[in-house]
Amino acid sequence: MTVDRDKARRRATIHDVAAAAGVSRGTVSRALNGGRNVSPSAAEAVRRAVRTTGYVANSAARSLVTQRAHSVAFVLTEPQQRLFEDPNFSVLLQGCTQALAEHDVPLLLMTAGSDVERARTSRFIAAGHVGGVLLVSSHTGNPLLEDLRHTGIPVVACGKPLGHEGRVAYAAADDRAGARRLVEHLRERGRRRIATITGPPDTPGGVERLAGYRDVLGADGAASLVEHGDYSRAGGEAAMARLLAREPGLDAVFVASDLMAAGALDVLHDAGRRVPEDVAVGGFDDSVTARSTRPALTTVRQPFERITREMVRLLLDLTAGHPPAAAILPTELVVRDST
Repeated sequence: MTVDRDKARRRATIHDVAAAAGVSRGTVSRALNGGRNVSPSAAEAVRRAVRTTGYVANSAARSLVTQRAHSVAFVLTEPQQRLFEDPNFSVLLQGCTQALAEHDVPLLLMTAGSDVERARTSRFIAAGHVGGVLLVSSHTGNPLLEDLRHTGIPVVACGKPLGHEGRVAYAAADDRAGARRLVEHLRERGRRRIATITGPPDTPGGVERLAGYRDVLGADGAASLVEHGDYSRAGGEAAMARLLAREPGLDAVFVASDLMAAGALDVLHDAGRRVPEDVAVGGFDDSVTARSTRPALTTVRQPFERITREMVRLLLDLTAGHPPAAAILPTELVVRDST
């Protein structure tokens, strides 16, 4: 009985129809889109399952599926190795794949971290090989986003598309509020000389998380306490070393990603600084990295599953003719041993 109530509370998906009919998702999709290569008995089973599950076909998803291009591109504007180094990217890729699969839409992975890859990606998409684009980790000044807009293909960005707000749909965590809450937590723990390692200043996370840090500290957030990183572990190590050399009296550091925070922890350990006794450390993301550091990392949880679902919803809305929209989702402070 609990399962029935749960199904009633959420919209039935193509997976539910396939399970009820005892056929594959592909058979359901073909039956709902004209019945080609579907036996009469299977078609009737799908019709019965649609009635019993209460499934309502998503017109936007159907229009995407029935276009000449049946897939969506997941475009990562970072070097290929970052896909394997940064756990956030694989989480986003998996979430987008699962959300699109509910509409029987496959996902194509592309990386565009160099000029050559960017040009190749632009040509491929402009040629009509995909029906939509999910753009991840866009940097200000990267011409790819403008190239994609000119193709007329629906595009949704993960994170605020700096300089394109209002013209490009996007889904994002509330980076500024999340950073603000983490820095407030550090102050509540009695920390007074709080440094930060930011993300790249040409990324939305780099801009918004630094703004949240400054919201709390104001004049106390001196320029000497701010160091830029690149979201990599090595970048966190280098930035932490520079901060210690410049500000040896710091007693806390807010790091704009868990991966950079892991690098910062390594440097603090090598310098003989105890965490959190001497220096408290907070990260951002709540990735698998945050749970594997020693000590375990206090961080800001990004709602990655919701972000990917919103990205797909916004893409389907664009396909259905709706104007670009934004979804900004709340974050959550997760307190562990590092503060």
